[in-house]
Amino acid sequence: MSSRYEPRTNLGRLVNTFEETFIAALLGVMTMITFVNVVIRYVFNSSFGRWLEKVLGIDLPTSLIWGLEVVLVLFAWLVLYGISYGFKINSHLGVDALLNVVSRGTGRVLTIVAALLCVFYAMLLMKGAWDYWAPFAGFEATTGRWFPTGFDPATRDQAWYETDQIPMLDWLRFLEPIFNEGEPYEKLPRFIPYFILPLGAALILLRVVQATMRVISGYQESMIVSHEAEDAVEDVAAMNRED
Repeated sequence: MSSRYEPRTNLGRLVNTFEETFIAALLGVMTMITFVNVVIRYVFNSSFGRWLEKVLGIDLPTSLIWGLEVVLVLFAWLVLYGISYGFKINSHLGVDALLNVVSRGTGRVLTIVAALLCVFYAMLLMKGAWDYWAPFAGFEATTGRWFPTGFDPATRDQAWYETDQIPMLDWLRFLEPIFNEGEPYEKLPRFIPYFILPLGAALILLRVVQATMRVISGYQESMIVSHEAEDAVEDVAAMNRED
């Protein structure tokens, strides 16, 4: 039978519900914006659109110029957030050919080594994500080639950088005196959509550490899911036999 993630505490169920809802919301908003953009471009710009403008007596929009950029940002959020969720529910695919030809004990050792390497990589990813995002928020990047050894005061302040088309939301104006020395933003500052970099990397590191602990404790056999197609077929066959 294929394994499925099941939260064991009320807090775990609450967090899992939030994560699944957040991922679904990202997909929903991306789909909605894309659909609206298609309608505006190919319906409102047609002869029907011109007729509708005359009937309503208003000028209909001809494009949602910020729509594509918002979808790209949401897709990046979906991918980086989804990676950590995949580690949480053990849904990442991998190759287990080597594990299948060694003994169970050797396979467990190799799995633990692979898990520790994933932790090491996630730490590097976290440092790189912070160092890239920090200047856009007016913070200092870290020093050190592999691991942070401090903060670099010479980091260039890039908090005034804006997105290309996404308009600045009025309810975010309180950020201007904090990050932009009181100067108004015409477009959404880049540090907001780019925040998924350190957030996503931190979540990946957290989930990889948790998965590693589950592997070491014996609660989880591998960092990857394998033979999921065969397991799915077996599940369906078992359900048919029960019927």
